[in-house]
Amino acid sequence: MSEYHNPVMLKECLDGLDIKPDGVYVDVTFGGGGHSKAILERLTTGHLIAFDQDADAEQNAQKLMEAEANLFAEASAKAKRSFTFIESNFRFLKKYLRLHGITEVDGILADLGVSSHQFDEPARGFTIRAEGVLDMRMDQVATKSAREVVNEYEEKDLIHILSAYGEVRNARTLAREIVNFRMNQPIETNEQLKAIAMKNAPKGRDLKYLAQVFQAIRIEVNEEIEALREFLIQAGEVLKADGRLVVMSYHSLEDRPVKNFINKGNIKGVDEKDFYGNPIRVLDPVNRKPIVPTEAEIKENSRARSAKLRIGRKR
Repeated sequence: MSEYHNPVMLKECLDGLDIKPDGVYVDVTFGGGGHSKAILERLTTGHLIAFDQDADAEQNAQKLMEAEANLFAEASAKAKRSFTFIESNFRFLKKYLRLHGITEVDGILADLGVSSHQFDEPARGFTIRAEGVLDMRMDQVATKSAREVVNEYEEKDLIHILSAYGEVRNARTLAREIVNFRMNQPIETNEQLKAIAMKNAPKGRDLKYLAQVFQAIRIEVNEEIEALREFLIQAGEVLKADGRLVVMSYHSLEDRPVKNFINKGNIKGVDEKDFYGNPIRVLDPVNRKPIVPTEAEIKENSRARSAKLRIGRKR
């Protein structure tokens, strides 16, 4: 099931979930199914619900469902583990759990960012390594793509996106270059965007600069930060007492709200206390410092290089 996604820090994620064989768990970023398959293998009569908005992920989920059906084909009528796939963004976590009659869960796993498969498919437009159309949609039926962002956003909005989501230092200059270029012809491919960006890349840091530019546009296209904030709040609401929230992030824009929510109880990271001076928090941090991959894992899977894992326990 992990044919296009080598799960990052798999053991650490499973340990963080503290899986009960009869529990209810949610993998909100199914992707290639690597984490989900491992969670299922630890369940006996439990239930796993997986979310993903990518059509390719749905195909992988179908394979996992077929594998589960074959595994239990000869089983007796007694209760057995079950798996449900929901084709949706995790920002709708609570809504879809309720539609499936679930109000509480024992654990939630989120592996944020873009899957290796999405990066490796030039037609998706995520990569800086090959030519492709400007797309970057994780949900391929969504109306907004990278093409709309680059060609239709006002200059001031491009400046904000590049600065806030990509931490591009010369965001104002690059935004002006993009606007000037599109006055003559639309920007249709990632190669065109790369060519514009390369004119403004700091010497010796061109690859990092391109990655920052593409990251900024991708985050805007998929509304990743807004979706993450909505998800975290809902996750705190649906977890049972002692339930676990396990979140793996790949850059500071993701890690910061996760850290704040787990440690402080809110996205902004502000200390809030009740009338008696007790901190108002939904979760308690299981690990004060983020868990990071070993050098051996990084050598085996370069995607793990920037990963940070945080675990919270429902109070």
